[in-house]
Amino acid sequence: MKKGIHPAYKDATIVCACGFTVHTRATKPAIHVEICSNCHPFYTGKQKLLDSSGMVDKFTKRYAGKTIKAPKKEAQAVQKDKPAPGANSQAK
Repeated sequence: MKKGIHPAYKDATIVCACGFTVHTRATKPAIHVEICSNCHPFYTGKQKLLDSSGMVDKFTKRYAGKTIKAPKKEAQAVQKDKPAPGANSQAK
């Protein structure tokens, strides 16, 4: 590392709007943030699904009772009996 070109790396305090503080090291002595891992809904488990147009409800109503059909076994057996493409070529 070259000397004199890097900023000073000193102790810093990060303060969230909820009041949570973290002591770490940074180039600024104090950092103020609006949201942290203690108050963010994704990390606290309080996140709610916002569906303003009703698309999730529409999807669940449409596909609520439907199941995926398995392919017929006869069709699978026919496919196994067919030779692979290019397998019919004869060696000279």
